[in-house]
Amino acid sequence: MRGKNGFLEKKIWDSRIVSEDVTGKEKVFGYLVGPVGALLFNTIVSGYINLYYTDVLKLTVVAGGAFLAVFPLVSKILDAVTNVLMGYIIDHTRTKQGKARPYILLGAVMMPIAGILMYVIPNASMSVQLVWVVVSYNLYYAVSYTTYNMSHNMMIPLSTRNTEQRTTLSTFASIANIVFAGTIAAVLVPMLVLPAIGVNKQGWITMVCVVSIIVLPLGLLEYYFTKERVTEASRETEALEGKKEELPYAAQMKVCFTDKYMVIALVIFAITQFVTILRNTSLLYYCNYILGSYNDGITPTILQVLGGVPMGLGMFVIIPLTKKFEKRTLFLAGNVLLVTGNLICLTSPANMVTVIIGHVIKNVGCIPTSYIFMALFADCLDHFEWKHKFRCDGFAMSVYSIILTITTGICTSVFNLILARTGYVAPSLVDGVTVAAQQSSRTIHGILWSYYGVEVIGTLVIIGLFVLLRVERDLRKRETERKES
Repeated sequence: MRGKNGFLEKKIWDSRIVSEDVTGKEKVFGYLVGPVGALLFNTIVSGYINLYYTDVLKLTVVAGGAFLAVFPLVSKILDAVTNVLMGYIIDHTRTKQGKARPYILLGAVMMPIAGILMYVIPNASMSVQLVWVVVSYNLYYAVSYTTYNMSHNMMIPLSTRNTEQRTTLSTFASIANIVFAGTIAAVLVPMLVLPAIGVNKQGWITMVCVVSIIVLPLGLLEYYFTKERVTEASRETEALEGKKEELPYAAQMKVCFTDKYMVIALVIFAITQFVTILRNTSLLYYCNYILGSYNDGITPTILQVLGGVPMGLGMFVIIPLTKKFEKRTLFLAGNVLLVTGNLICLTSPANMVTVIIGHVIKNVGCIPTSYIFMALFADCLDHFEWKHKFRCDGFAMSVYSIILTITTGICTSVFNLILARTGYVAPSLVDGVTVAAQQSSRTIHGILWSYYGVEVIGTLVIIGLFVLLRVERDLRKRETERKES
């Protein structure tokens, strides 16, 4: 996307942020309120699509469960390709509005349309329905959400080089995702919406259509109240010194994958996403068949509200803590608490009191990863630039998004395969009432392993990796050397 006097060169599309430092309006409208529309929509669309496939459309019976195990994984391969393509496009975009911001707007237009299509499955033959499922799924994830998500995630590294301001923006962005979008999707929907709609297909479609209304208006807020200061500074440097010759994309890939801190950060993110997505995918099944009863409207609400209280309080303490301790130290302490909380829950996974205690401890441990990981990742990008003399924002973010994409597909496939192979029985609609089936002990154990067991193992590996991630110390050393020179 290039060219003078083009569509995006008009003043109407200019950012409303002009300050060289991060402003209050930018924090509130650009990173807190603005992203909520797209994030809430995606949380609901993505968080409940598997339940829609298994319980409403009953696709676990297709090809003996192979369809739901294979198609998400294959689809994510296409999604991974489009993530690389999107990273390349962003890195080669030159507009007055920046290289990432324009795609926030484009994604906010496409996401509602594609998301609704995922749920509006026609009442036709099974073959037609399966084709619709595959096409709409890929239209949403491989095209629409990729466009928005990559540009949205790049805004923190591109907003400023000031590490404290980046940490603040990372916290505000995480509040938008966790406290606002996450709370509504994880608490209000299971408590109020799911018990009302059950396995009624039209009810699910109505839910998605209603939420889609807010995506574009709030997307405009995010677009207008963000600013790419790093991109603008790079443009000014190019104007003064001349544009540096760009490394071929293949060369960027080689350098990126041989940088120690970049690799460690990406591996940590990959493991974190795997255990988180598998846990979230199995959450409602755990509440429906182990901790409570099917769509009782209260079990997931209790779990999310009481377990999530520390996450809400965390937004007030995380910034002061980052001023006293290294991010790495906070991550290490948090992951120790995460393991401890999971082990407590496993001692009695059907006992609500035990599970609440364990979840409170788990959520305290999740605070650093949830709120400031993107700030740490931005530190890795700055260290990379200092060490290798060029930035790789687009490529690094494409890898970041590919990891999220692939792990989502793998987790969905693995969990659906577990359900199919352990004999999961979907609920039925009898005289307009949803009736749940009794699940076997094999299915119960598979759900427990998905919800608790994998996270314990993955977190132990992450603790070992954080010991090696000393990027903050290296950045401080670089800054000291720069001042002394």
